[in-house]
Amino acid sequence: MAQVELTILGGGSWGTALAIALAPRFERIHLWVHSPDLAAAIERTRVNEVYLPGFPLPPNVCVSSIPTVAPWVLSVVPSRHLRNVLAEVAAQTTTPVSLISATKGIEAGTFLRMSEIARQCFGPKLVGPPAALTGPTFAREIAAGSPAAIVIASEDEAFARQLQASFATGHLRFYTNTDIVGAELAGALKNIIAIAAGAAEGLSLGANTMAAIITRGLAEISRLVLACGGRAETVSGLAGLGDLVLTCTGQLSRNRRVGIELSTGRALSDIVASTPMVAEGIATAAVALQLAAIKGVELPIAQAVQAMLDGQPAALALGQLVTRAARAE
Repeated sequence: MAQVELTILGGGSWGTALAIALAPRFERIHLWVHSPDLAAAIERTRVNEVYLPGFPLPPNVCVSSIPTVAPWVLSVVPSRHLRNVLAEVAAQTTTPVSLISATKGIEAGTFLRMSEIARQCFGPKLVGPPAALTGPTFAREIAAGSPAAIVIASEDEAFARQLQASFATGHLRFYTNTDIVGAELAGALKNIIAIAAGAAEGLSLGANTMAAIITRGLAEISRLVLACGGRAETVSGLAGLGDLVLTCTGQLSRNRRVGIELSTGRALSDIVASTPMVAEGIATAAVALQLAAIKGVELPIAQAVQAMLDGQPAALALGQLVTRAARAE
């Protein structure tokens, strides 16, 4: 066992699934849950009935609404709450920590990636550059022990390799990558494309349309990743294409579900209110379009998704993609 303790910040479905999957690799895992009532209920029943029902927590996972900061901190906090949570935890931290981010998003206003927010919040309290955990994974399948391949990206290759060795289980295979820019941006942007894919599914537009959305969506992700300093090979790997295919086609995809609901004409506010789960693509679309404008990059599918989020009928928003000016691939 490589490490004694791990702190996981965020008791949603992904944070809970990671606690279950990584429990054999640590003597103790501290799972921080924002709601005191939910934390107490999970600790009492040993099941997160709100976000991941049906999967008992191993005995070495301790649940609390008061963070216990271990030498390694794995952050799975929704992007809109990340800065406030990390700032609060950093203020309580007395010893340096190594941080891994498993949140997918881009901060509004600053256009910072999640690991960059962590660097700002923890500053000199970080042992070294943070890492990002990303790739094609659904929480329920990870908790169930289904095989999966995951990317650990960090500027610090030695840290990434240390995490690779420490996190590896019989069903989780980790790949390292030094392109954290590409890995994080691809993970955030694929959620936008998945909303478009869900809308196409809801409208019964067929397999041809789905293939086009995924392929041209990958092109959009590539353009913005490269403009921001990421690498093309990252986009073509697990953090890019792998995660994109899963999120666009998988039945468990929250963002795909949002697109399906939008295709029926349901109001976005009703869709958001109907579930405690967070579909990160909703907030990421507008931020990605602003960043793309700064970088001089076109994101037509993201524009169509934002139009749907703003109330435009899905059929009209997707139809306008077909009538755009002809161009070379």
